[in-house]
Amino acid sequence: MNPFAVLHKYYDPASELYRLLVIHSLLVAKKALDLAAAYEVRHPEEAVDREFIAEAALLHDLGIFRCRKPEIFCAGGEPYVSHGLIGREILEAEGLPRHALVCERHTGAGITEEEVLRKRLPLPARDYLPVAIEEKVICLADKFYSKSPDRLFREKPLEEIRASLARWGPEVTGRFEELRRLFLPGA
Repeated sequence: MNPFAVLHKYYDPASELYRLLVIHSLLVAKKALDLAAAYEVRHPEEAVDREFIAEAALLHDLGIFRCRKPEIFCAGGEPYVSHGLIGREILEAEGLPRHALVCERHTGAGITEEEVLRKRLPLPARDYLPVAIEEKVICLADKFYSKSPDRLFREKPLEEIRASLARWGPEVTGRFEELRRLFLPGA
């Protein structure tokens, strides 16, 4: 499958939003593939689908065009937290159910049903947690790169990621640390 063919169905390749999305997604894909390769060295008994990681990382933020976040050129009407669910719906309609799950499960360090209810998030009440190893590595890799135009190419240090996630509570920070230990032990 060609992720760019999917992106071109929903984005104008000449737009600033497309440029931002593709740069961000390529950086996330590279980081996820590097993390997956290091993981495989430590765990040769575990198969990691690197081709899928490359594809799914390019599509993980597919739903942002329907969200409201003008600072990154998103002019839709939906709350930004719903971009993963939107991406899932789109990719399921495209016949890509496994890629769809990456969209839905990459936000933050994953979101629990309890958090959806307690924080009154505009999402159906269920868990949005990465399950497969490929989902987990993309979720982690995504935290290293912003979609803000002025920070697009800058890889965030772990301390900055931790500080950013801390505002969402210790559960989120704890899930991030689990992912970090899995793919960046000792960091």
